[in-house]
Amino acid sequence: MPLTEPQQTERPRAALRLRIDEAALAANWRALDRLSGAARAGAAVKADGYGLGARRVVPLLHAAGCRDFFVAHWREAAALVDLVDPAGIAVLHGPLTPDDAAFARATGIRPVINSPAQARRWLEAGGGLCDLMVDTGINRLGVPLPELADPAITGLSIDVLHSHLASAEDRANPMNSRQLSRWQDARRIVPHARGSLSNSAGIVLGEAYHGDLTRPGLALYGGMPNDALAPHVVQVAHPEAALIQVRQIAAGEAIGYNSTFSAPAAMRIGTVALGYADGYLRAWSGRGAMLSRGRRLPVLGRVSMDMTVIDLSLAPELAEGDWLEVAYALADAARVSGLSQYELLTSLGSRFKR
Repeated sequence: MPLTEPQQTERPRAALRLRIDEAALAANWRALDRLSGAARAGAAVKADGYGLGARRVVPLLHAAGCRDFFVAHWREAAALVDLVDPAGIAVLHGPLTPDDAAFARATGIRPVINSPAQARRWLEAGGGLCDLMVDTGINRLGVPLPELADPAITGLSIDVLHSHLASAEDRANPMNSRQLSRWQDARRIVPHARGSLSNSAGIVLGEAYHGDLTRPGLALYGGMPNDALAPHVVQVAHPEAALIQVRQIAAGEAIGYNSTFSAPAAMRIGTVALGYADGYLRAWSGRGAMLSRGRRLPVLGRVSMDMTVIDLSLAPELAEGDWLEVAYALADAARVSGLSQYELLTSLGSRFKR
């Protein structure tokens, strides 16, 4: 019996969407570039553009003037080579295998060398222009200062000499000045074309921290690692969710798992198609809110995997199928939820239509 062609129908609409303010993203990059003074601002676009979609944000940032893009994994870099000059893409984790080094050589992507072993791997593949990460105290990735004399390191052709600040969001932390001093020592030891130390928070520590290239990440996407950035950064990511049910409950009725909320009076409530499987974690239980026309509609009871219940008392006109914005301004959302601004962005799940 011949197989029949499946009937062509429209794809079902998403019940979650992530509205990305493209103008705000570009404005944030331009603001951070200005704050970088004589240095140029690059852009960290790892973790799929901090959860917003790297293939969407990279062209927007490039159009705004950005020319240096930083990812963590090689597959992240491979996904971007058709969008910008590969020579402007740097892979922070460095060449972990000979295949990584061969891929970098073939495409022109810059590996960020983090150890003498990676340096040897790169040189054995034929070498070429690369970056170098120097560990000045975060003890994560990077070459410790005593190892900068290793012959594999001295044999590199280095574009950007990087280090990474451990506590830049705390402007008074003495660790910042210690790391600055060590990075400056490394710059005197290692020949290189450009130096880079500052992440988003580091940019507002002052000119000495800027080098030639800054590497903002969180602030590009509307995050504020410290208050000094508040006048310069605006919200980019606006999660939105659809109402899937509206109902009345009587006084004393409980809502959600383990009955953590009981209605003090008769209430009109709504169920939203959003839960911890989407990155709206249980930390929001009884704390979060949806927004509609300037009204705050609190979360009631526990967030579950696919659903969250909210109070509709202030929005009697809302009905099933209507859209609500999730209260998600990052600095405020972090204070309310106890999650970091980085987690809030990168945990937004695949069911959001971006």
